[in-house]
Amino acid sequence: MLKLIGKLFLRLNGWTIADHTPKGIQDVKRCVIVAAPHTSNWDYPFAMSVFYALGVKVRFLAKDSLFKFPLGLIMKGSGGIPVYRSQRNNLVQTMIDLFASREELRLMIPAEGTRSFVREWKSGFYHVAYGAKVPIVLGFLDFKEKKGGFLNVYYPSGNYAKDLYEIQKLYSLIHPKNPDQYSLKDMKFD
Repeated sequence: MLKLIGKLFLRLNGWTIADHTPKGIQDVKRCVIVAAPHTSNWDYPFAMSVFYALGVKVRFLAKDSLFKFPLGLIMKGSGGIPVYRSQRNNLVQTMIDLFASREELRLMIPAEGTRSFVREWKSGFYHVAYGAKVPIVLGFLDFKEKKGGFLNVYYPSGNYAKDLYEIQKLYSLIHPKNPDQYSLKDMKFD
């Protein structure tokens, strides 16, 4: 049923799915999925519709305030994991441990950490992937092209600065819902 709902939502909004992973996202059983750009409340229904349409289960991180009743029922039911930003709780290690306990886990993390403008991406997505020894799948929503999906699979080398530059270079071509809030809007890549 969710597969049908996802396909219908995307079709009614004129969206298509683009999956540029080598064998398709269904083949990547354990990974961190970067959610970028993240500038709008619309990111959630479009991203989840892509996953539903492809029949792929995903878990995702979201701020704890979204898990209050009644929205919390939807957030938890669709794979949400609350993040308590006011507490120091070593979230990176908690997510690495979650990977260690699961044979299949696709964990979506918004690299910007918020819908508001930020100058730098949060590094947690990278450190979780590197620590758990899983690839990073570059998930995207392009509101200009009306496409959602996956740019590629990236294997972190341990050189965060180099890897982040290469990842962000790919994302610099994506058009967010709210361009003024996009962290990469003024960055230059060679």
